[in-house]
Amino acid sequence: MSFTLVPKESKNKINKAGKTLACGSDSDLEKEFDAISLADKWRACHAYPLNTFNSTLRVRAKNFPNAIVAQRLKRMSTIIDKLKRYPAMQLTTMQDIGGVRIILDSVEDVYKIAKKYSKTGEFAHGLVREYDYIQKPRDEDGYRSLHLVYKYKNKLVPSYNGLLIELQIRTRLQHTWATAVETMGTFLGQALKSRQGDREWLNFFSVTSSAFAYIENTPLVPRYKNMTFEQTFKAVANANQELKVLDKIKGFTVAVNEIIKKGNSDKGWAYHLIILNSLEKRVQIKPYTRNSFEDALRDYANIESQVTSGRKIEPVLVSAGPLAMLRQAYPNFFLDISDFVNRVNDIISTQD
Repeated sequence: MSFTLVPKESKNKINKAGKTLACGSDSDLEKEFDAISLADKWRACHAYPLNTFNSTLRVRAKNFPNAIVAQRLKRMSTIIDKLKRYPAMQLTTMQDIGGVRIILDSVEDVYKIAKKYSKTGEFAHGLVREYDYIQKPRDEDGYRSLHLVYKYKNKLVPSYNGLLIELQIRTRLQHTWATAVETMGTFLGQALKSRQGDREWLNFFSVTSSAFAYIENTPLVPRYKNMTFEQTFKAVANANQELKVLDKIKGFTVAVNEIIKKGNSDKGWAYHLIILNSLEKRVQIKPYTRNSFEDALRDYANIESQVTSGRKIEPVLVSAGPLAMLRQAYPNFFLDISDFVNRVNDIISTQD
């Protein structure tokens, strides 16, 4: 398999390309085209270290029978949006362009596998940052997960050294919540995942996260820490009644058609380009073999150019093994959040 090399351009030039994309340059289309081309090369070069991290994680996941492992390169539209939201951020220091994720059954399992990465001598790459949103949930939106950011290091392939890869470790319940946030953000046309959007929706997901924290016996979302178990569950029920959250989710889910088209056999596919059309409630999936990775990257870039031109679609290129596992790892791109619906229904049923 061939991987994109690290661009020969200086980091200063790559960062300038990021600034160009964040600020926009309608008056100079050639400059913007050059910027998107360089930024895309920078993103693509993370595929090699990402593949290494993915392989290591899959080996370590074998001791956790129900674990789900997936990897993804960050969407260009998301990269640009993040650069806009954080003007001081540089493209070359963005820590989550390449991300690998594992979803586990319990909080105990989260810290068990995290410990495997902390043992001296067992992992060559350098830990740069750790964000434990399980012990310290994000107050604004209730996000909970463990993030470990590493700087890639490989003596055999030193050209990729220094690239940042983010490892996300979370429970199935935390993943259910996070994907529900992203799915509803897509449907509502709001960046709920980035803590932007209607306050009512952000509050609903935040208090629901605190209810989930009660279920997992972990620290509560700070702004709800003084609420009892009963008060928290009641707040979830009241918010759902006010916003009709579950009714809307169910309506969206019913509208999905032909999620997996005939002929998209799981066998032999290593990557999948997923294109979500929330307006038409459709998901398209284009599979690629392991030897067609460059084709996948090229198609991914072409689809993203359509997004830049105003087409209302959301593409993502992912690798998660068989398609069935892919759907579990990225249910938001299949408009499938039935597990979240069931969990919230369980909470609401305690109020009957």
